[in-house]
Amino acid sequence: MTEKKDVSGSAAREKSGERKGQRIRWDTTNLKSSYANVCHVTSTREELVLNFGINHGWERNQNEVEIQLTDRIILSPYAARRLTDVLTRVMKEYEARHGVLEAGKQ
Repeated sequence: MTEKKDVSGSAAREKSGERKGQRIRWDTTNLKSSYANVCHVTSTREELVLNFGINHGWERNQNEVEIQLTDRIILSPYAARRLTDVLTRVMKEYEARHGVLEAGKQ
């Protein structure tokens, strides 16, 4: 099923970063959803690599933990900076609604 959405209006334009008079069409033809509870990040001068996966065993005192990596996203440093900025903004909005999250607690 193909879902295409037009984003228009000043509020949507402001949130998506589009310029006045420009519309964004989101093509979700090849979109897939994945769940991850682990993210491992590496970088070089030219790119940042985000590996996402699942840790199925959360038992303490294990000698070895196996993480099933399922998805890899490779970003330029510029795209990574924009992702950092948007995630920071979204987390501030989330915490304003639902309370502050402490890093490392689940």
